[in-house]
Amino acid sequence: MASMRQNKAKGSKAERELINLFWQAGWAAMRAAGSGSTQYPSPDIVAGNANKKIAIEAKFTSSATTKYFAQKEITELQYFCDKFGAEPWVAVKFNKNPWYFFPIHNLKETSKNFAITLKDAEIKGLLFEEVIR
Repeated sequence: MASMRQNKAKGSKAERELINLFWQAGWAAMRAAGSGSTQYPSPDIVAGNANKKIAIEAKFTSSATTKYFAQKEITELQYFCDKFGAEPWVAVKFNKNPWYFFPIHNLKETSKNFAITLKDAEIKGLLFEEVIR
């Protein structure tokens, strides 16, 4: 139970880091309260400026070289974006690496999840500066 709380705290800290990056870049951004725990689909982060709106499912890992997204998370992200008029993105931060961003159609689908490896992130992922252009 304690490790679950630690992981949630690390995830929240990582999301706050992203929020700060967006605000520093001149975008508005917010964490969605209760993301993943409400009856309605809600992304981890919603960010935008006058020209672009994005919704993000964000993940942080301090040890793994592969990060998984549950199919439900991605399905709900797409549904939210369709209703809200935003672009659906996932953001992954592997320990001691920058944030990598992917449009959801670039995720690798497994039998139960979607996955991103560190190697794929380094090759195919977009950096923060590229996403906000």
